[in-house]
Amino acid sequence: MDQIVFQTEITSTTSLKTTPVYYPVSCAYERPENWAPPLYDPLLFQTHGQGDLAFHMALMKDDFSGVATSTTFSLGSMIPIAASVDQQSHQPLMLLLEECVASTTPEIGPDSHIYPLITNKGCLVDSKKTSSVFLPRSQLSEIRLNLQAFKFAIGEDVYIHCKLVAWDPRDLDGGKKACQYDKSSSRYNHRSLNIFLPFVTIMNGPVSFCRWLLLDDPSQSSLCSCCDTKCRGRKKRGITADSLMLNSVLGPLVIIGN
Repeated sequence: MDQIVFQTEITSTTSLKTTPVYYPVSCAYERPENWAPPLYDPLLFQTHGQGDLAFHMALMKDDFSGVATSTTFSLGSMIPIAASVDQQSHQPLMLLLEECVASTTPEIGPDSHIYPLITNKGCLVDSKKTSSVFLPRSQLSEIRLNLQAFKFAIGEDVYIHCKLVAWDPRDLDGGKKACQYDKSSSRYNHRSLNIFLPFVTIMNGPVSFCRWLLLDDPSQSSLCSCCDTKCRGRKKRGITADSLMLNSVLGPLVIIGN
């Protein structure tokens, strides 16, 4: 066909006692060259406009040099993801991933089977049990994430649902942050540890202190202390949350067993 046709129906009633009248409506437009119906394309940047902001999200190559050429990942391998925000006349903003879950459906419903990745307003909970990690930023308006391919819906289509948030980088708090679990923060042997903690009995062998770290400033990692409980943020005047948040979906991708 050389046309795009939209069809709908208009219902009209003049009173509660009359029978509704239905008017079929059909609009035909010339089909633009190379036009195709909008579908999920995991090998393209997903771009969404919100006011004067444009959010982007995509699966990437291992070195983040470009968009991924495959959407199939072996269990345990890394799934590189990049998200960014372009801004025109806005104040400089930092991009955060507030929530991310994996699901077997492109839309999440009450019965959807999900796997939590980032929860509690920016806590990469998957990093507690895998090697998933945020990567150092090259710019505030972009965030990069390596997800370790997880044991969820093996062999099925998987979609990554994320809430992207653009925020004032000078106003991070418990509700606006990017935190990950560092399982190798510090290692001591039991003798050196007893020097610092003389009243604590430590078993022989190396000891690891695991903790939540703030991606953008480890010295402020206390903002991540709520990641194992309930994180709450304070409201900020001058920035409306609705205008700086957007939900994005990546997929489908497929995780296969080794």
